[in-house]
Amino acid sequence: MSLVDLKAFMALLQQDEEIKKLVLSASTADDVALIGKRYELEFSGDELLRISGQKFDRVTVHKNTIPGEYN
Repeated sequence: MSLVDLKAFMALLQQDEEIKKLVLSASTADDVALIGKRYELEFSGDELLRISGQKFDRVTVHKNTIPGEYN
C-alpha cells in the first residue's frame, strides 16, 4: 500500500475544493484512485477501502454502502 501517496491525496483533498467535489461525486473507490492518479499519486481502490474508518488530519475515509451491494 502506498500510504505516503494516500496521505498526500488526503492533504490535497483538504486544500482543493474541486478535488473534493470530484471525490464526493465518484461512484467507486477505483474512481477515487483514478482521481489521485491525475495528480501522480498511486494507490488502488482496494487500498483506499482498507483504510476505511481511519482519519487523516481533517479527512476521515468512509466506505459508502450501496443498497443491494454484496459485501
